[in-house]
Amino acid sequence: MTRLFCALAVVAGVALAACTPRDDLTLIPEPIGDFRLGHNVAVAPDPQLGPFSRQATEEEWKAAVTTAVDDRFNQRRFFGDRFYHMGVAVEGYVLATPGIPLVYTPRSVLIFSVNFYDDETRERLNDEAIQITVFEACCTVPILGSGLTKSREEQMEALAFNAARAIERKMRENADWFGGTPEAQEDDDTIRDGNVLIDDPDLVAPAQTPPA
Repeated sequence: MTRLFCALAVVAGVALAACTPRDDLTLIPEPIGDFRLGHNVAVAPDPQLGPFSRQATEEEWKAAVTTAVDDRFNQRRFFGDRFYHMGVAVEGYVLATPGIPLVYTPRSVLIFSVNFYDDETRERLNDEAIQITVFEACCTVPILGSGLTKSREEQMEALAFNAARAIERKMRENADWFGGTPEAQEDDDTIRDGNVLIDDPDLVAPAQTPPA
């Protein structure tokens, strides 16, 4: 048993050391039409708490999401000629507890909805609120899970980071809302439409079969 946990520790260390973010927020991205971020509003009034989850407060989620959205969409990165406002509502989450390595590894997820508004017309650009589920984008060792490799705060930061990525992907798919040309996005298994806690809860806490 001691050898097993030593081996797991080595795997975790190697995987975390090799991990790099999926994109670099210090770089200037391609514009999305004439988009420039106006108001950045995040709320988390009564999010659903998924199974095997650590808890976080409304204020903690508001701070994490607001920071992630600002880091990605601030006016140093997107400096179009027209202001658009963004509203994000945290609807549910799982901040995975440690679980049992190789047997039962809960996954951290964040469920949220987002709306976009044109500052000039005061109109909402999307017909209905866009609901998205995100998993942690990187730095999770599959056989261990982030419950063992990350603190609660690190899990929230990773999920908020990927939520902002998901928002950018949705904006690029619908770039005509912002005066641009829509762009197809490659599949990403860390981002799903809808609420995974309702649509496919087994994805949050999949059972695993230990290797022989």
